[in-house]
Amino acid sequence: MRKKIMSNHIQKLILEGEHQQLDFKFEISDSKRIARSLTAFANTDGGCLLIGVKDNGAIAGVRSDEEIHMIEAASQLYCQPEVPYTTKEWEINGKLVLEVIVPKSSKIKHRCPDKNNQYKIYVRVKDKNIIADSILLKIWKKQKNRCEVKITFTDIEIQLLRYLSENKGITLSDFRNLARIKKEKAEAILIDFVLLGVITMEMNEKETTFSLTDTDYVKMNSEMF
Repeated sequence: MRKKIMSNHIQKLILEGEHQQLDFKFEISDSKRIARSLTAFANTDGGCLLIGVKDNGAIAGVRSDEEIHMIEAASQLYCQPEVPYTTKEWEINGKLVLEVIVPKSSKIKHRCPDKNNQYKIYVRVKDKNIIADSILLKIWKKQKNRCEVKITFTDIEIQLLRYLSENKGITLSDFRNLARIKKEKAEAILIDFVLLGVITMEMNEKETTFSLTDTDYVKMNSEMF
């Protein structure tokens, strides 16, 4: 592959900083860790890996061809199914930066090993690769199967919406305690509201929080809660 000597493109990406669709890697020393980035991008919105760039944006350069081969190993050996990607090589001030472009997978979800070598589905949340929440997995399943979503507004559903209209968000555990219902029922209610676009879910490494969708329609009808 011929190296491209054009720094503006890479420098613009670096100025963006790491985010949901951009990740910096100083070096590749573990194909399994790279597999998490590949699957997370593919399972979310797609994205770009810059190899040879430090977390602070400093260009260190790719140190050996072995790092390039480890990306191929990450995709072929540790991603199930294999994650497709393309690469571009850029030479900046005599240093090689490898751009790895991962498209979003629209029909399938990819798995890769976690720290315990258990295959999990990773997603990209802001600048982190995290294991997909069980509720998100069930949402994907209902979307894939095109399941019809119907909500019956009992006291429990109204209680949830009223709580969310007065608070920033709620976790699954807090909802169960608030409504005094089993986990399965709480999950089912949250999943249906997410699918209907009434509430949104936000994941991080510690927990998943649900909040009212910030739309004029929901705001207008929040007085009914």
